[in-house]
Amino acid sequence: MNNGQTGSEAAATTGNARAVDMKLEVVVVPVTDVDRAKQFYARLGWRLDVDIAKDDQFRVVHFTPPGSQCSLLFGKGVTTQAPGSVKGLHLIVSDIDAARVDLVDRGVDVSEIFHDIGGVFHHAGEEGRVSGPHPARTSYGSFASFSDPDGNEWVFQEVTARLPGRVDTRDTTFASPMELASALRRAAAAHGEHEKLTGRHDENWPDRYAEFIVREQAGAQLPT
Repeated sequence: MNNGQTGSEAAATTGNARAVDMKLEVVVVPVTDVDRAKQFYARLGWRLDVDIAKDDQFRVVHFTPPGSQCSLLFGKGVTTQAPGSVKGLHLIVSDIDAARVDLVDRGVDVSEIFHDIGGVFHHAGEEGRVSGPHPARTSYGSFASFSDPDGNEWVFQEVTARLPGRVDTRDTTFASPMELASALRRAAAAHGEHEKLTGRHDENWPDRYAEFIVREQAGAQLPT
């Protein structure tokens, strides 16, 4: 593969497509005080999976955010990165207001909700931040941030409809009851607007809820 080729282009050239899944499952975060970090991430409500100390020079602590397939690992002797050097780790949520309130109620210092002046992603640090959620509440467009005691930064990003190709149209599973409830609320709101337009009660609302959720997850045009 030459330097100008992508992996998919190279696969197409050779006629061989990748057949092995590559799932990101662990992110390593450097911390100064392992016990302090453990207390912080436990306060977030994340699940403690592992706390193993081989000796005074090696310890592994492993947490998983609710609904996540990717976990957090920190400890002693697990990384050469400087504590606090990890920035912009994204936590995808379906309701950024609820996610922010949950952490604030747990005593965590969370930024106000913001969007970026340039669109659906955001600049490094606080450059380009505009107060409040995205004006159109566009999926991928609203953020809030917080940091652990060492300064490692986490960012909430609200995603309610995936970009095309990001989700299999057959995949309508949800990572948590909260995520499903949020999808049902959005479907209910859309269905209410549909009934206002038609001027009648729609007896087929379960079908329309299902269609809304499937299309939203697939990044397709939503029903009207």
